[in-house]
Amino acid sequence: MTEPSAPRSAPASTPVPASTPTPAPLHWKLVVDSADPHSQADFWGAALHYLVEDHSPLIERLLSIGAAPPELVVESHGRHAWRDATGVRHPQDPYEEESGVGLGRRLLFQRVPEPKTVKNRLHIDLHSEGGARAAEVARLTGLGATVVREVKEPSGEWVVMADPEGNEFCLH
Repeated sequence: MTEPSAPRSAPASTPVPASTPTPAPLHWKLVVDSADPHSQADFWGAALHYLVEDHSPLIERLLSIGAAPPELVVESHGRHAWRDATGVRHPQDPYEEESGVGLGRRLLFQRVPEPKTVKNRLHIDLHSEGGARAAEVARLTGLGATVVREVKEPSGEWVVMADPEGNEFCLH
């Protein structure tokens, strides 16, 4: 029978002062599975006042050297776009000019074969200006969203909505 090991002490670490900002450890984006990535990008771009990314310079370069087959490309907004994926980005955030890919706040929509079947495990919360929730509900329904339900709880009030493909989000 062996003796239990003594607990190991954690390695010493240098605390980071609270006033020193540290960069995020990873560049990230929120990826949304979709039946039609381009219509989803159009909806969410309009909903968030984001820009639909322009990947056409990269696509045209890859097509010209034969590195991408033409069947992977469609036309969207009068320019070449990937058939199965597109993104939207915050207009003030940086992006790569060569590829059009956003480097900040970004949503990517990718085509998947299966439809949405259950409640989201992750959702987006939108926050309207004080007193403007009803106008924002009207704007979003005009873009193709639907109202799922209105919530009134002691902790607050919000509207649960769904985008054109049924992905739930909350409007506070």
